Amino acid sequence: MGARVARMFRNFNLEDRAFREISKEKPQAAPRHAVKEAPSAAASDGETLVHQRNDPLLNLLRSVYVESTDPPAAAEASNEVTHGKDAARRPLKFTLPGDVFGLAELTDVPKGKLTIAEALKALSSHQRQPRTWTPGKIAQEYSLDLTDTKALVEFFIPFQVKIISPKSDGTKQIQAS
Repeated sequence: MGARVARMFRNFNLEDRAFREISKEKPQAAPRHAVKEAPSAAASDGETLVHQRNDPLLNLLRSVYVESTDPPAAAEASNEVTHGKDAARRPLKFTLPGDVFGLAELTDVPKGKLTIAEALKALSSHQRQPRTWTPGKIAQEYSLDLTDTKALVEFFIPFQVKIISPKSDGTKQIQAS
């Protein structure tokens, strides 16, 4: 009921109110920015300056001598990352039985890389026998960079099991009934 009354007041004299709003004087637009000259005249001056011969600058350019040499092939090969079939590869040292994570079985990996199974094996070997499996031996065994291997051994710890013994006989424990 209230909606009908509200609609009547809202639609009362609608055409007259709309006509009044349309016939109101519109605000004027801001004036446009004044343009000084056509850009073609300025461009032609710039073109003539560019195409003119400047002898002092030419003499300075002639006095510059640049000599460039290629780096030695051995240094270039060590810095270059090889991809595809040309990359040096090594056979796998350790694999997990079965299809690991749904991936196809690998037979070899690029030098400087590790599979997940090899990384876990190397880290756990270092954790169990740190004097035998030093970062240098791990780097040599898996054809890795020594600095990367040191960082791997220092910052990645695969598994740490801590067994917490009961503190004392005096502590109360919940008994299963």
